[in-house]
Amino acid sequence: MKFFKIVSLGLIFISFSGFSQQPNILWITIEDTSPQFIGSYGNENARTPVMDKFTQEGVRFTNAFSTGTVCSPSRTAIITGVKTYELGTGNHRSKYAIPSEIKGFPYYLQQAGYYVTNNSKTDYNVANEKAFIAEAWDESSNKAGWWDRAEEQPFFAVFNYNESHQSRTMTNPYEWYVEEVLEKLSEEERIREDEFEMPPFYRDSPEMRKQMARVYNSLKLTDNRIGELIARLESDGLLDETIIFIFADHGEGMPRGKTNGINFGYRVPFTIWFPPKYEHLSPWGTGASSDELVSFEDLAPTLISLVGEKVPKYMRGRVLLGDESDAGVDQLFLSSDRSDNGIDMVRTVTNGRYVYSRNFMPFMPEARYIRYMEIGEIKQLMRTDYENDALDSLQRSLFEPRVAEVLYDIENDLWETSNLIDQPEYRELVEEMRSALDAHVLEQKDVMFLPEFELDNISKTSTPYEFRQDLDQYPIEQIYEVAKLSGFRSKEVMLQQLEILKSDNEMLRYWAAIGLRSQEKEMLLPFADQLTNGLNDKYAPVSIILAAILYELNQSNEATDLLKRSLLHPNKHLALMTINYLLYSDYKSPFVQLITHVYEGEEDYNISAASKDFLGSLGLLPNNFQYR
Repeated sequence: MKFFKIVSLGLIFISFSGFSQQPNILWITIEDTSPQFIGSYGNENARTPVMDKFTQEGVRFTNAFSTGTVCSPSRTAIITGVKTYELGTGNHRSKYAIPSEIKGFPYYLQQAGYYVTNNSKTDYNVANEKAFIAEAWDESSNKAGWWDRAEEQPFFAVFNYNESHQSRTMTNPYEWYVEEVLEKLSEEERIREDEFEMPPFYRDSPEMRKQMARVYNSLKLTDNRIGELIARLESDGLLDETIIFIFADHGEGMPRGKTNGINFGYRVPFTIWFPPKYEHLSPWGTGASSDELVSFEDLAPTLISLVGEKVPKYMRGRVLLGDESDAGVDQLFLSSDRSDNGIDMVRTVTNGRYVYSRNFMPFMPEARYIRYMEIGEIKQLMRTDYENDALDSLQRSLFEPRVAEVLYDIENDLWETSNLIDQPEYRELVEEMRSALDAHVLEQKDVMFLPEFELDNISKTSTPYEFRQDLDQYPIEQIYEVAKLSGFRSKEVMLQQLEILKSDNEMLRYWAAIGLRSQEKEMLLPFADQLTNGLNDKYAPVSIILAAILYELNQSNEATDLLKRSLLHPNKHLALMTINYLLYSDYKSPFVQLITHVYEGEEDYNISAASKDFLGSLGLLPNNFQYR
């Protein structure tokens, strides 16, 4: 039946339009890579000749950004063409409902007669993912490719390469990396540990260099794989008929990159290559470099428009190619939310040169506990160096609470070492970017200001996308006014947050509690009685946060008991919230036995991962999971 559908669509399309007028489209996505590790983006130590060739012959985009900082939110924005904070899909590997009219965009390419395939990563944050995938793709598997299309049928084929994934560059054991990456490269292809510069936020030690070399060698292997695929395309006589996209799904998978709402987490290498036949579709020509701002939400409307279909109204991104291409934009809005078990919330605006990020949970450090990263040797080395006072102030800052706002000048500070937020000469720029972000959050009705506990509940009867549009049930202006206080540490802000705890609106109380978590202990101590009263709050997220704050202040029995009960809460989001707060506690010992019970009995990935982080931070796990 599937084959009949393919052939029929192909014949209909050919009879009306003619294959010669329609380009094939090949997407090559690589994992976890920032542009500063690619040769054609200026890294003289990188060995990426295949990517460099297509970048130099095509169009190199220097201001391309993922709309998330970990794979599943990023890929969900790509496949739907909708920002994660509109859909409620920002939390890594969540499965919340989306409206039925929002489809995977290859569905629209199928309507234009294209054969669409994905080889093979999906990782979409949607409910009923299997049905969503089946509707979007003719085939999605590790065998999928253009080779199974009907004769002369145009194709859109995606290939995802894992060779540069975080698992290769840091998470899997070094011995695994040697066998699966290093030994697949010739001696001439390998990058030695003394052949590159270390990013300044890592200690420049032989042990760290050994780990960092994994990034370069994994990218070299990735480049080889891309070369093999393009050689097959050429041998099939299709290179001159195919537009090629090469890009990463988000920033570098090393500590401080992936999962963090800064430039190192968002910015990606991004190339579009045009064969001579289709050079006219490029507004930039070829052999060119563009500093236009490009976001992943632009990809779906671009391809739908390119094949002659009408772009759905719910897609707000730009059309980049062809006669219908849209004008550029002055700024992009980006987001970073929960990754694996590590909760967070960052909203970002960038004009390409400057990146302004607003941290709504800055009590979580940049190098926060995330199980998938903690088992990596590089993260263990960093924690050991931190404990041994072997790091400079920048390197130490990765393990310490963040500030509420950061502003980085990427043109002059690529590695984001100097926060300009309080510099007088940038005051006007900060105010402009802050105001733009505020307006955007309200305009888009950012639904991620709800705790995940709520997104899950909403998905049982509706969708977060629809829920956020009813301002009676989701008063985003009121919620955001309180959320905007979060992260600013002062007595004046703290008193406002304490007063808001008396509100009848549970979302306002929630954000007041979140904000109080960032305040200094010394300021909060005189208000311990009020926090104790808050333990009776009927809204569980509020009582859990206040219990975590109070426990750090005085280790009261009331707070301890509530936290213990919450660790065993049947709602996984509330249990995860509790563990995440305790991860950063200075007084973990009363919870060790209970966390061990949760770790041994809980099958949910995020809960068990958080439990491992908790126990691992105390050195209480087997050696293969242990870190300092």
